[in-house]
Amino acid sequence: MVYVLLAVVAVALVYFLFLRKSAPTEAAPPRVEPKVAPKRAESPKPATAPKEAPSATAAASAGAASAPSADASPPPPPSRKARESVPPPRAEVAAVPSAPPAPEPGEREVLIEGMRRGLAKSRESGGFFGRLRALIGGKRELDANIVSEIEEVLLTSDVGVETTQILLERVRQGLAKGELSDPEKVWDALRSEALKVLDVEGRRGGIALRGKPTVVLLVGVNGAGKTTTIGKLATKLQLGGHKVVLAAGDTFRAAAVQQLVVWGERVGCPVVRGKDGADPGSVVFDAIKKAQESGADVVLADTAGRLHTKTNLMTEMKKIAKTAEKALPDAPHEILLVMDATTGQNALAQAKEFKEALPLSGIVLTKLDGTAKGGVVIGVAHALSLPVRFVGLGERAEDLREFAAEPFVEALLGREAGGNGSSQLLN
Repeated sequence: MVYVLLAVVAVALVYFLFLRKSAPTEAAPPRVEPKVAPKRAESPKPATAPKEAPSATAAASAGAASAPSADASPPPPPSRKARESVPPPRAEVAAVPSAPPAPEPGEREVLIEGMRRGLAKSRESGGFFGRLRALIGGKRELDANIVSEIEEVLLTSDVGVETTQILLERVRQGLAKGELSDPEKVWDALRSEALKVLDVEGRRGGIALRGKPTVVLLVGVNGAGKTTTIGKLATKLQLGGHKVVLAAGDTFRAAAVQQLVVWGERVGCPVVRGKDGADPGSVVFDAIKKAQESGADVVLADTAGRLHTKTNLMTEMKKIAKTAEKALPDAPHEILLVMDATTGQNALAQAKEFKEALPLSGIVLTKLDGTAKGGVVIGVAHALSLPVRFVGLGERAEDLREFAAEPFVEALLGREAGGNGSSQLLN
């Protein structure tokens, strides 16, 4: 019995010590796996929340340095200072005249054809272009001997000695190297050099409004067409929506004053004038004050073209300019020299005197349609080192055209409308 009892006790001990402990240990793994899985699934959710919170706080704290656009509202004072500093440059840019925009292809052709009609005399057989065409176009190949013949045409077309040599230098070099044996290449060389000569530093295009009002003096000898040019300019400006006041500053010629009054009535512009022989400076002064009172945009002032002596004339021009500056700081904003294209090189000596006395801003060449010497434009621009601003190609106001070098050179030395190559140009 004792052995039996001992055996039962031993079996019980074995059961409780080994078999009972092993069962829970085997069941433990499946219980742990489901507990671990939800913990892993739940862990990202709380982890993402804290990650979003610090990212928002970090973006808020680092916004001033890394994201200025997001933090534009927090620092209004600096942005206001920056905005206050912006307007001055904008005002300065608006005051600076810009170059005229390049015309569209269709507009360019219309512009060239219009100028070509005005240059009809220069393109006729006896004109500047016609003589060059007859000289160059009748030959298959060209040699160095043709340079002297081209030189004669240029000189007799009022291009001027110095300008002629500049134009011919490129032709000489090309012929010497055998590069310009083709007549069409000679035309290309002449056009290219003409464009370079006309590319003079200074303001381009029409009158830029640079003051309120913008004061423009027109100077030149009698007969150049100053008064008519003023009337045409006033017409163009009025059509452009600008108010204009005219100043009859040529008080020594009653006919000039009356002519300007007629233009004023025709265009609808007030004309300020004085008594015969009155001080021209005072007339310009009164015109500027009238323009300020009426809110006009532009003052166009006529001036005398001949006094008793040349010295007196230049002294009077300087006096008018100083009086205009007293009436309005920085006036006159433009001083345009008006020249008669039909007088050619003969007018250059007087033009140089005007340039020495006054700060000229450009040239107006009138009556270009009345001369066969269209090359005078190239010679005048080079001799005076001034940009050509307007050219007169007819009697109508619209015939006073803003000058652009490329269309002008093409109209003077280029192909005919509808031409199909060099045969149309040269034959």
